[in-house]
Amino acid sequence: MATGSRSTEAPAGFSTLGLADSLLKAVTALGYEEPTPVQRETIPLILSGQDLIAQAATGTGKTAAFALPMIQRLMDGAAEAGAGRKGGKRRTRGLVLVPTRELAMQVAEATHKYARGTGISVVPVYGGAPMMQQMRALDRGVDIVVGTPGRVLDHIRRQSLGLDGVQVLVLDEADEMLDMGFAEDIDTILEATPPERQTTLFAATMPARLRGIADRHLRDPARITIAREKTAAGKLPRVRQVAYMVPRAHKGAALQRVLDMESPTSALVFCRTRIEVDTLVETLNAHGYRAEAIHGGMQQRQREAVMARFRAAKADLLIATDVAARGLDIRQLSHVFNYDVPSAPEVYIHRIGRTGRAGAEGVAITLAEPREHRLLRSIESMTKQKIEIATVPTVSDLRARRLELTSASIREQLVAGDLDSVRVVVQSLAGEFDVLDVAAAAVKLVHAHLSDGEERDERDVPSAALPRDVRGRREEEPGRPSRPRDAGRPSAAGTARIYIGAGRQAGIRPADLVGAITNEAGITSRELGVVQIADRFSIVEVPEEAADTVIDAMKRTSLRGQRVTIRRDRQT
Repeated sequence: MATGSRSTEAPAGFSTLGLADSLLKAVTALGYEEPTPVQRETIPLILSGQDLIAQAATGTGKTAAFALPMIQRLMDGAAEAGAGRKGGKRRTRGLVLVPTRELAMQVAEATHKYARGTGISVVPVYGGAPMMQQMRALDRGVDIVVGTPGRVLDHIRRQSLGLDGVQVLVLDEADEMLDMGFAEDIDTILEATPPERQTTLFAATMPARLRGIADRHLRDPARITIAREKTAAGKLPRVRQVAYMVPRAHKGAALQRVLDMESPTSALVFCRTRIEVDTLVETLNAHGYRAEAIHGGMQQRQREAVMARFRAAKADLLIATDVAARGLDIRQLSHVFNYDVPSAPEVYIHRIGRTGRAGAEGVAITLAEPREHRLLRSIESMTKQKIEIATVPTVSDLRARRLELTSASIREQLVAGDLDSVRVVVQSLAGEFDVLDVAAAAVKLVHAHLSDGEERDERDVPSAALPRDVRGRREEEPGRPSRPRDAGRPSAAGTARIYIGAGRQAGIRPADLVGAITNEAGITSRELGVVQIADRFSIVEVPEEAADTVIDAMKRTSLRGQRVTIRRDRQT
């Protein structure tokens, strides 16, 4: 069996599994750092051509466990004479059956990413989508079909999907398919495939009916079980656990809302891949947070420098992958954030165990996609603790929270006393104004001061419940570039707007502008106001007293390798 050469730059562990170089490059590009237990156990077995029964919990990395070796086996098979073709058209050689349309889309998308550059094509088929569109895609020829049993059976009956060329078949979440009543459909589909095919079955549980299907359709299968780690009684820390249901496209905005609401003193944010870590750090820093990255792509000296800054409170947020976070000596964290639902309940326990130590109460916050309810229930079942499902904070919630913080600060000052030096001001004003109005004005000033640098334009952080960014984008008129919404509104008091003659079309991102200004002009990111990027230009709010310094400094540098026009915005 040809497996291809191995990449020396592949993540540790993946290069030992027998995967082809093209697939190692794919997992490296996706930011995977090391295989999960189910991937480590199953990939070599599937590559060997053996049938397999794998019992593993949802969310343990099963998709890569079966998709990567399936792609490789089809790549190897395509080299054989006439393989993969029937009358000049691709034959379907890989079939993945899944219980739901959501999982079909997810598995198809992941498989497509793994197969990039291999020539292997993937099509999902599921109910609730136009049949004719799927029939046209199948008619063009496809290597791997990912589908729900009912829709796959529909295509078989319409003769739009032929399974006589199937070499590798996967039953994913097979126990769930049985619970949904697909047992007879699965039998019918399996009987329509060649008996010499390879079959792999993945399930979280192994009921008698599923064992019956395995006995009828699998040939001398290897069996593996990925056991969950047991958690000793009382091991779980004192942690307030909250989950926000957020579509993936809005996770970044939702995280910013939650961060503003929680105001963590020191927090660890877990991501699945190093690419996700770098992207999130860039986004957060562009919006005025102090975030640092930790992942497997960094050298030891870089990691040590990051940790030194974090321990010295020069950064509030540490964004990390699970692998990179192992062994980090962080004595106390106020919050742990799961940017994605952890791959398994025991991973969740390990993560949240980093907060709530030494008798202190910690906070664990998870951003979950709507389809991940099952994962949350699995975590609750193992931990025997309830995870509160909450709504992403609104702009009104944030304002109310900031007023609470202002009130707490004033209360602390009242308790501390030592007000004699300013009491004369109150007495003087009380002779002219109502004393309650005097107090209200003072609170307003304190609130404005405490919120300085934290009050973000509500349009810059859209509600995660919205289907798209609320700022939107206007169509350009012929010969006239569009402006970011509100780009022409007056500058906030004490600020000036800087016009930069490059925007989205030049690849400019908020981080490019923030980084250039802070590095060249010597001001901090928290001193910057709204950053808005249009197609052909950008607008940045800076302190009025620093405007000329910023303009002069930016004129001496370049953005994305090009010199651009820098001036005060003429519409301010």
